[in-house]
Amino acid sequence: MRTRSGDVQGVAPSATLAEKVEWLIRNMWPAEAPPPRNNVETAAAIARATGEDISSTTVWKLRTGRQDNPQLKTLTALATFFGVPIGYFGFPGEAGPIDDDLTFKALRREVEAGVVRSEVLRALVDLSPEARWVVDEMILAAARADRLRRHPERPPSGDS
Repeated sequence: MRTRSGDVQGVAPSATLAEKVEWLIRNMWPAEAPPPRNNVETAAAIARATGEDISSTTVWKLRTGRQDNPQLKTLTALATFFGVPIGYFGFPGEAGPIDDDLTFKALRREVEAGVVRSEVLRALVDLSPEARWVVDEMILAAARADRLRRHPERPPSGDS
């Protein structure tokens, strides 16, 4: 069960719909579906798995933020395909706990796939609070730098 990019960085509950959809595609793509190379393959996989007719244009609009208020049936198809509660797409107060659960689920998939070594997680748990803070700051800085490298057109966001 390998994720497409090895990126387990969470998405803030206040993230845009486009950011949430992109995060799901990168981190929660079903293991039984071949990873998509484009929006056409993404839409086809969702349609095959859910029976909901979703177009590549709709996927493109969702991923780019050009559509931020899709129909309920589209959100239901996305939630079904990615195995997430529909509340993930909801208000920040409702999405926060779901986001945390999904981040842990994605991290578990990374460990099971060998992308993140389990001994690294065990070592993190054994660190002192001070040392863990240093590691936390390094990870957050690396995530910000990676986001900027991958998406130079987007301004840097918070610590997630």
